[in-house]
Amino acid sequence: MTAETSQTLDRGLRVLKLLADTDHGLTVTELSVRLGVNRTVVYRLLATLEQHALIRRDLGGRARVGLGVLRLGRQVHPLVREAAMPALRSLAEDIGATAHLTLVDGADALAVAVVEPTWTDYHVAYRAGFRHPLGRGAAGKAILAARRHPMTDPGYLLTHGELEAGACGAAAPLLGVTGVEGSVGVVMLAEAVPERVGPRVVDAAREVAEALR
Repeated sequence: MTAETSQTLDRGLRVLKLLADTDHGLTVTELSVRLGVNRTVVYRLLATLEQHALIRRDLGGRARVGLGVLRLGRQVHPLVREAAMPALRSLAEDIGATAHLTLVDGADALAVAVVEPTWTDYHVAYRAGFRHPLGRGAAGKAILAARRHPMTDPGYLLTHGELEAGACGAAAPLLGVTGVEGSVGVVMLAEAVPERVGPRVVDAAREVAEALR
């Protein structure tokens, strides 16, 4: 800790991070051990966070992330979208296909930014807000591939006809961005994805990741 930082705020943020990393919540004792502070300090931190709905405690006393975090999270999408737009525009124009940024939303893949090419006669209509299961479509499968192999670069994923008949897709996961789980991809009307598209999608995903770091 430096003179310019708040120890209490730092501890509160660490509590939120610890709770975000568990599906089952943590007890006061468990938090006390992980933070290296006594239980009284943890009780005070939890009481303050609970007042702001950032945490909740179940009947067993285990603390979990609260719904108040969702209100904060809703403001993240516009910032992520803005950072990704230059790379998505370049990708859409270069490939001549609809480019998209997709983020995880529970068990779904949610398109938060979409750019359509300006020079093509036709392209796939794909709107921001479109969601589908993570296990279907290139965007979701790219995210799952990164989950399964967190220490390696899975490259790009290709699919055909999984979300729309006659449409194929290519997507690559965002790597090295703390707190963001997503992918960058394109969707096009074709029998197969052209060979150069996959590597170009990987490059776009790296550009977006760098913009978000």
